[in-house]
Amino acid sequence: MLCGAAALAASAVPAEAQLGGLFNSGKRGAEKAESCGKGKKGDKGRGIVGGLLGGAVDELARSARLPSFVPVPEFSDQLTESIACKLDPEEQKQAAEATLAATRTDETGSPPPVGASAAWTSMTREDVSGTSTVTRRDAASGSADCITVTDVVIIEGEETRAEKRMCRAPGSARYSIIA
Repeated sequence: MLCGAAALAASAVPAEAQLGGLFNSGKRGAEKAESCGKGKKGDKGRGIVGGLLGGAVDELARSARLPSFVPVPEFSDQLTESIACKLDPEEQKQAAEATLAATRTDETGSPPPVGASAAWTSMTREDVSGTSTVTRRDAASGSADCITVTDVVIIEGEETRAEKRMCRAPGSARYSIIA
């Protein structure tokens, strides 16, 4: 039975993925959208078994009509993946707009004060809301102006928090997440 499971696992994975480590160990792009909620990658054996189980769980979630979202690239400079994965595209837009509102500079270009906040409520799902709050001014490296923003999303009573470090270049009014 174990051999059958291993054969099934090997046949479910493309040949390039099975032999890729022998010929080319380079990373390919577009991993972010597929890694939504998947956590860190382990060894290849666990990856194959996890992929099979994860695929079955994903299919079960789809058949039960449980939401599964992919981060919208347009908002990747304003939302962390951990927050974006929980929100549909319209909610991601609302959350990104809240971040922009909380981090907006005034007419003189002064940075937003610690405590500046903006809230949103989903227009597509009940019991989904969130806030973005400037929680800290960071010591900037070089001439960049940096802040920490905490996002809180509440979905059906369950709270998810994520901190993000955001910076803006001199002369820019907009903050963006930095790696």
